[in-house]
Order: sequence, then structure tokens, then C-alpha cells
Amino acid sequence: MQASQTTVDPAEIEKFQAMAAEWWDENGKFKPLHMMNPCRLDYITTQIAGEFNRDLKSAEPFRGLRLLDIGCGGGLLSEPMARLGAEVVGADAAERNIPVAQVHAEQSGLTIDYRHTTAEALAEAGEQFDVVLNMEVVEHVASPIDYLIACRTLLKPGGLHICSTLNRNPKSFMMAIVGAEHVMRWLPKGTHEWNKFITPDELFDLLRNAGMTPVDRKGFVFNPITWSWRLSDRDLSVNYVTASTKPD
Repeated sequence: MQASQTTVDPAEIEKFQAMAAEWWDENGKFKPLHMMNPCRLDYITTQIAGEFNRDLKSAEPFRGLRLLDIGCGGGLLSEPMARLGAEVVGADAAERNIPVAQVHAEQSGLTIDYRHTTAEALAEAGEQFDVVLNMEVVEHVASPIDYLIACRTLLKPGGLHICSTLNRNPKSFMMAIVGAEHVMRWLPKGTHEWNKFITPDELFDLLRNAGMTPVDRKGFVFNPITWSWRLSDRDLSVNYVTASTKPD
């Protein structure tokens, strides 16, 4: 796939360019991600530890693993992965996100290779990773299947791909768009487009067609009473996450 055949959607990138400086403001436009992050990290670390036989109680359980955080934003996932010992590359198509992420990593004493680039460009350059994190990105690209093919190309044989997105149904429209954008105003109006949301079965089919083997999926469920997120084996109605592997 040529670099010029990028799946980046310029209109989507503009949305995140405008919000770049607020990545580390826990009460700003990315408040939903800050709130969800412990739940996301629980899933990610458990999947990586299980796939690569790592002990999460050790000091740096992911040492020796090369990890790509595609669509890294300000580094909300890249930084904890680096703290766990992984060699992290954080990539984002929104140029303004990168200096924000670099400055915060430096202030935190972390070494992370942040790049303004795309999945396609990294794949064309022959980059290879043990783990590819693809969180809340696939619903923003122009061609999900081409994007996921690039993600598969970036994986080493036996590598792990973790992908989260939003389900497409009336409940997700009410929660993710009406609730998050219009009522709670956690996100600017227009951040998400409901018709770009992907059902879990559709995503599993896309992953298989991209050459990966889906192995798990779970829901991220928000509790408005406790104001917290949890993982669910059954409720994938709004936010959900998948794990898949690249065949050896």
C-alpha cells in the first residue's frame, strides 16, 4: 500500500487538531477518555500479559516488547505502556498532537518515539511491532478495511492487535452523540458520526478480512451512579474492545 493511499480523513483530523492542547486536562474535552482510561488499561495489560506470558506484578512486565499506539493523541496510553517497560512508538495523523505528547513524556521522564505519521506510511517503511494498539480510531478513518490491513502488516507474526470503537445502534447514538456531545458536552458537537460506527460482528468480519484472527471482545460500560467504567462480557451496546492476533 502506497503512502499516498492513506485512509486518513482530513475532516476527522481537523477535529482533533483543534483539541490537541487539551489532551492532559482531565476536565477538558478529553474527559471521557481520562475516565475510561483505567478500564482500557485493565483490558490492554491483561491481553498483552496473557498473549506474551508476562507477569504484571513484575517491575517492567512488557520489557522486550515493541508496541505501536496508532492514533496516540497526547499519549494517554503510550505513557503507561512505556512505564511497563515496552518500547513505544506513538503515531498520530494530527500533527499538533505530537509536540503535546512529546512535552508531557519528557516532563514525566519517559522515552517515547512520537511521530506525525500514518499506519500506511509505517507499514510501507517496513516497521514491525509485537503489539498494535488501535483505540477509538477505526470509526474516524476513510476506509476501515484498508486501515486494518495496514495494522495487520505492522504486526510481527504472532503479534497482538487491540482495537476499540463504538457500536452502531440507537443506544450508541443516544449515549455517544446526544449524551456525550450535546447533554454532557464532554466532546465538541460533530466529534463522532453515527453512520461510521461499527457493530462488533462487522468489526470481527473486518479483522478476519484484513488477515487477523479475532480472539476476544468485551464491552466498556459506563455507570452514571458510580461515575465509572467497567468491562463487560455481555454488554457491547456502546463502547467495546476487541483483541486479535496475526497468524504465525
